[in-house]
Amino acid sequence: MLNARVYDVATESALEPARHLSRRLHNKVLLKREDQQAVFSFKLRGAYNKMAHLSAEQLKNGVICASAGNHAQGVALGAGKRGTRAVIVMPVTTPQVKVEAVRALGGEVVLHGDSYSDAHAHAVTLEKKLGLTFVHPFDDPLVIAGQGTIAMEMLRQHQGPLDAVFVAIGGGGLISGVANYIKAVRPEIKVIGVQMNDSDAMIQSVRSRKVVTLSDVGLFSDGTAVKRVGEETFRVARGLVDDWITVDTDAVCAAIKDIFVDTRSIVEPAGALAVAAIKQYVALHKPRGQTYAAILCGANMNFDRLRFVAERAEVGEEREALFAVTLPEERGSFKRFLEAIGNLPGGPRNVTEFNYRMSDATRAHVFLGLTTHGKGESGKIAARFIRQGFEALDLTHDDLAQEHIRHMVGGPSPLSRDERLLRFVFPERPGALTKFLSLMRPGWNISLFHYRNQGADYGRILVGIQVPDKDHKAFERFLQELGYPHVEETHNPAYRLFLRN
Repeated sequence: MLNARVYDVATESALEPARHLSRRLHNKVLLKREDQQAVFSFKLRGAYNKMAHLSAEQLKNGVICASAGNHAQGVALGAGKRGTRAVIVMPVTTPQVKVEAVRALGGEVVLHGDSYSDAHAHAVTLEKKLGLTFVHPFDDPLVIAGQGTIAMEMLRQHQGPLDAVFVAIGGGGLISGVANYIKAVRPEIKVIGVQMNDSDAMIQSVRSRKVVTLSDVGLFSDGTAVKRVGEETFRVARGLVDDWITVDTDAVCAAIKDIFVDTRSIVEPAGALAVAAIKQYVALHKPRGQTYAAILCGANMNFDRLRFVAERAEVGEEREALFAVTLPEERGSFKRFLEAIGNLPGGPRNVTEFNYRMSDATRAHVFLGLTTHGKGESGKIAARFIRQGFEALDLTHDDLAQEHIRHMVGGPSPLSRDERLLRFVFPERPGALTKFLSLMRPGWNISLFHYRNQGADYGRILVGIQVPDKDHKAFERFLQELGYPHVEETHNPAYRLFLRN
């Protein structure tokens, strides 16, 4: 490991304190910034170390690898540095940002299979067919040694107390290299392995005392979506890793946000596993004043995943609670419910989501999102709604509600006669919706309401209001007095197709 040749392509990445997170957890958290490497991942270390040890004849023929993306970029970059051909087999599920990055580095991309294991099997076939040298992403002593230079740097950068290092695990190359070095130099430091709860091949293998193959893996953390770990990485990790933690999607999304708050950088899910595990470890063991290090192992994130991450981060920290609330279809019930929200214990809450579509003559079902002041509040809020006469169901941890129902507003309603549909821009301040309801005529009924917090100082709201023909002039006066920017969508073809009866 001390002789690993990685610095032709890699830099000694920074080891930075996560100041905000450290204050919150009452423990010092250090971030090893492998997300700042040339390919935004640690993988170039091991890949290049392997290629640096190839013979001239092997380099002349070229190399091949299988990868979900980050190792692929490391191989492509290293191959360019060594002047050799690189064929990269990637799962079809690989984020496009990684595919394009590999091509930009000169790699020849072959897309095959749904997971790393599928891509690996195809790469082995091509290796023999094309006479290439296989560069394994994790199960190779030279690759492991290259990854271990991260630990060498960390212990040089931080020579004070270090209680534990948290390391994400896919196939096990990173944790094998890190554990090898740490246990040889400072064995008192704990090495803690982290996997997704739906991609925990290493943990299951350690528990079974043999390498097991998962039938399926979750793909949210595509950088660690490995069905089968390596024989060598299993041997090393089983003997040297002190503890294991699994984390879920919501916890990882919350960790991505925590890292952004401290660094203003956005890591990929695999890159946030270690931070998610530190938070979970502290919540379970309640230590104080300890020092933990997390390896931010990658930052190859597709931009279009950020909306999902942002939404699930709030749930992961329980900064947002979701509810299904039933209101009686009677005059004033909507306003009474808003007053109930405004009078919740602990002070005002921001509404993050409010979806309603008229469907029943006697009652209405509202999908509601609210900010919270801390964990464990959602059940208490639901109970308070019930005490105030509203049926309420806590949906905060319901995946169906999180992934689908919150984005739906129902379909056509036979009750929505005389409906006019308008898009409004509301100021994001307390009382904006109450002003809207107070200026409405008592005889006008809200038949549809859809609002999602956009994180700005204004909110975009879609409202259906039942206005009889004889009240159209009065309705125009109402809009003028309200003064909120709006666009009428009553004749929008999409509205007429999906929401108009």
